Amino acid sequence: MDTQPVSSTLQWMSDGLWTASGDVVTAVAGFHYPTRMIVIRLDDDRLWVWSPVALTEALKREVDALGLVAHIVAPNSLHHLSLPDWQSAFPTARLHGAPGMAAVLPDLQFDTELTDVADPAWAGQIDQVVVRGNAITTEIVFFHRASGTVIFTDLIQHLPDDWFSGWRRWVARWDRMTGPEPAVPRKFRLAFRDRKQARAAIDPIRAWPARTVLFAHGEPVVEEAQAFLTRAFAWLR
Repeated sequence: MDTQPVSSTLQWMSDGLWTASGDVVTAVAGFHYPTRMIVIRLDDDRLWVWSPVALTEALKREVDALGLVAHIVAPNSLHHLSLPDWQSAFPTARLHGAPGMAAVLPDLQFDTELTDVADPAWAGQIDQVVVRGNAITTEIVFFHRASGTVIFTDLIQHLPDDWFSGWRRWVARWDRMTGPEPAVPRKFRLAFRDRKQARAAIDPIRAWPARTVLFAHGEPVVEEAQAFLTRAFAWLR
């Protein structure tokens, strides 16, 4: 993957949650994606960093000003490019990876493999569900209780209609990366080998009292979040 640098500045969302935009990442066949990371301040004032973007000096200063980075979370196997720099910059932080990541990234020192049970460090503050059975990647979806924020990585995406050009624009429309509202890309829908297993994971996510939905590639959903989640996963019913 290649990356195109952009500025990364923390933006406060609500109730101890910040976001920052990162590099535009170019993946297979020249498709490029905006990226986003999330920082949550836990009850012990330590920081929980989700899907970290490229670490610049400016971003590190802003993160350091918020508190001590204690947890770095890799929510699926597709979001790992910046992990080495973050692990080096914050050597006391624990690295938590989605199932199977430690095996495919042996150069990184993972402390835990994420499951459906929240780590004691954030239990009662951040809930989580492992969405299994997808041939592309296994993703962990989180819920920050204080802000009512559901956090997806790649299972929901939404890019502007003109984000891509030429044939990529048509592929993006077919894939549902672009469209009237955020959606589960078609490639991820087709990659679910067991829809019953997928429903078992998505049902508790839809039951969370969501007020906001965040995801790595696209702008957040900030109105009628629960109704949105019902529409986004109606294809599973």
